[in-house]
Amino acid sequence: MPDFSSFTKKIGISFNNLDLLVEAFTHRSYLNEHPDYTVNHNERLEFLGDAVLDLAVTDFLFKKFPAKSEGELTRYYSALVNSKSLTESAEMLNIDDFILLSKGEPKNVGPARKKRLENTLEAIIGAIYLDSGYAAAETFIAKNIYNKIDTIIATRSHHDAKSRVQEIVQKEKNLTPKYKVLSEEGPVHAPSFTVALFVGEKEIAQGTGKTKQEAEQVAAENALSTLKWS
Repeated sequence: MPDFSSFTKKIGISFNNLDLLVEAFTHRSYLNEHPDYTVNHNERLEFLGDAVLDLAVTDFLFKKFPAKSEGELTRYYSALVNSKSLTESAEMLNIDDFILLSKGEPKNVGPARKKRLENTLEAIIGAIYLDSGYAAAETFIAKNIYNKIDTIIATRSHHDAKSRVQEIVQKEKNLTPKYKVLSEEGPVHAPSFTVALFVGEKEIAQGTGKTKQEAEQVAAENALSTLKWS
């Protein structure tokens, strides 16, 4: 069993009920191999954490950029909370080291890992909210999510990656990029789509998101990063 108290020290938040944090790290598959386990899996906390994250980031952007339009704020929001961003934040916190999984669940590779990291991060937010209130959850979000906004603006990563990919591919290849859904997984309230970006017959990149549109954007962002397109 991981030392969850070391994670509380890492994030600088003490838990009154440590079982909430343990639940946030408990993947559904773990319960299949441990029928006597007394803690629930993390999907309910993830559902709650997603809502807290949505409110916190929206409020942050609304106050930080009083002169920005709704459309620009929406682009900032998407860049802060998309799957790529949340996965990066989870990796910075070494969340993988604490997740409780079944032995048969692939841990270190593929889209499933990224989705698991994203969901666990949201579950942690939900656990903090339940244990210590909104202010503590918002402080955690500020430290791990808000701090990306300056880089997002400086690198223009909030701009529409799909449009940039299309412009580049049409200019350089005289082709139109295509997107194909590879998989749809997860519960109804939190689906996960994996999409591949193709140029001609060649797969260029993949992306995972809560919607097909978000997955396409992530695939486009990954293509821009991998191929050094701008």
